[in-house]
Amino acid sequence: MTESVAKASSPTSAFVAEDFAVPAGLETPRWRLRMLSVDDVDLDYEAVVSSEAHLLARFGPGWPTGLTRRQNLVDLGWHEKEFQRRGSFAYTLVAPDETRVLGCVYIEPTALPGHDAVVRYWVRSSERETGLEAELGSALRDWLAGSWPFRNPRFIS
Repeated sequence: MTESVAKASSPTSAFVAEDFAVPAGLETPRWRLRMLSVDDVDLDYEAVVSSEAHLLARFGPGWPTGLTRRQNLVDLGWHEKEFQRRGSFAYTLVAPDETRVLGCVYIEPTALPGHDAVVRYWVRSSERETGLEAELGSALRDWLAGSWPFRNPRFIS
């Protein structure tokens, strides 16, 4: 990632108010966005590994290279736990029939001045020429504006 994204929450603080109903996801005829979990390890691993060069170019040296399935499982467990404790929110972007991971979305706290959240997202390399990334970005902007409590999220794609 070319831009530094500082975390604003402590390990015990919630990112959103306890009474905020965290959206379960978002769905269109082309894709479904839902919480990322350890159950997604195989399909997520395939998407990440097949898109490693793209992800490294997009997010920079902080993106893991040479990822193993086991390391991916640990990462997904961390994302799932963070979602449960409301510290950050990772969503998987899947085909409507859930047979293929198309990408991911991460909604996280930030200390970037003037922003109350950072939203990072990616689509797998094989989907880059289909317009999916632009479609997802537009849908995310509308979704965050209408369903989340953030006033000024920073989008990093």
